[in-house]
Amino acid sequence: MAASEEFAVLTDFQNIINGKKSSTAETRHGINPATGSPNPEVPVSTETDVDNAVAAAQEAFKTWSEVPFAERASALRAFADGLEPYAADFAKLLTQEQGKPLSFATGEVQNGIKALRDTADLSLPDEIIEESDKRKIVVRHTPIGVAVGIVPWNFPFYLEIQKLAPAVLTGNTIIIKPSPFTPYCGLKIVELAQRFFPPGVVQGLSGGDNLGPWLTAHPGIDKISFTGSTATGKKVMESASKTLKRVTLELGGKDAAVVCKDVDIEAAAAKLMTLGFINSGQVCLAIKRLYVHEDIYEKFLAAAIAFAKNINVGAGTEEGVFMGPLQNSMQFEKVKTFFEGVTPEQLSLTNGGWDDSKPGYFIRPTIIDRPAEDSRIVTAEQFGPILPFLTWKDESDVIARANGTRMGLGASVWSNDLDQAARIASKLQAGTVWVNTHLEIDPRAPFGGHKESGIGCELGVYGLKGFTNLQTLYLNKSA
Repeated sequence: MAASEEFAVLTDFQNIINGKKSSTAETRHGINPATGSPNPEVPVSTETDVDNAVAAAQEAFKTWSEVPFAERASALRAFADGLEPYAADFAKLLTQEQGKPLSFATGEVQNGIKALRDTADLSLPDEIIEESDKRKIVVRHTPIGVAVGIVPWNFPFYLEIQKLAPAVLTGNTIIIKPSPFTPYCGLKIVELAQRFFPPGVVQGLSGGDNLGPWLTAHPGIDKISFTGSTATGKKVMESASKTLKRVTLELGGKDAAVVCKDVDIEAAAAKLMTLGFINSGQVCLAIKRLYVHEDIYEKFLAAAIAFAKNINVGAGTEEGVFMGPLQNSMQFEKVKTFFEGVTPEQLSLTNGGWDDSKPGYFIRPTIIDRPAEDSRIVTAEQFGPILPFLTWKDESDVIARANGTRMGLGASVWSNDLDQAARIASKLQAGTVWVNTHLEIDPRAPFGGHKESGIGCELGVYGLKGFTNLQTLYLNKSA
């Protein structure tokens, strides 16, 4: 796309193949989750579109991989500068397609632009293992080739940037596949990227359920970066294994928060409810189980209920809303099944549940008081605004219960005794563990999961390495 061509965030959603907009014979549309009304039409890509995008990416890789690292970093910074004037429109579009309150959408867009700049400031120099009179041993990080970024629907702007930026900085080309539920910001990010990268370096394909499998199985693709559910991640890995594609999988979580008896009850309850219900619970790293020490349980429960009852739920465009709708009807129906077996008394604690008489996919924040440890709400990822509260007394017991899941994405410990908190935190099986906070991410630190919560990591230098192959050079000086 020529730099002089007009760019509008809110209209004209097309694929980008080899630097150009590309339409398709068939189209589809997403749904505004707050109203149930249709969003604009987007392409439904064909296998030919996939082949064309892969061929363009392979051709572009030949030259982009040879561009100096510093120049690729400069392109990322220029892209960040180019996105900034459109930040307000992207935030509006994000609320329209994803449902989150406009204030949170604005924050996501700003964080995405910042992530471009943060990534551009990273470096991945050669490592000198030995340099003597006789030889030199150098470890290099070389680009893998053609990457695919498969982006989920909960943070479609930020997580696209989190894949795009390290891929192109390390010399790869990338094809972005946004979620069919939230394709709009994803396609427009790629469209604007054409002003800052050569054709074929950053491409975007929208489609239906066929598109993901076509990409993960394609022999011309070398790397898959996927964020989504554990079940789908296993399918991605199985498909990629046929050609030994490199994979980074950021998958589901069942994060436990362990609350010790010495916390400030009111303050801790407010923070934990905020972190559990943010984005309507649709965060892989959100708190999804609370283990509260039995000595303070009743007081903590009362404080949490009082806070949750005051959470404002509504359309993301409304003033003062903290929780918008769930993003799509499929997720809405799935989350509703977690209410099965919940007693009327448990449900009435926070006036939880949903209202089928209103448009949109709204579920009110819900606290479940001491469900069975083997119940589905305790063992499965709800990915919605329902929080089970459980009690604990013995430290070794709560550690075992917190670790009693095949997931291991995040966890947190809440205590004024930092020695106790550190002792518990060090024994939790999760990729990220916080003390007296949750969900904080630093772009310099790796983010990834243990067990079935993922393979590999994103962010920081470790995230860059995930888009490279290691190459060791042995230079014999005495030939």
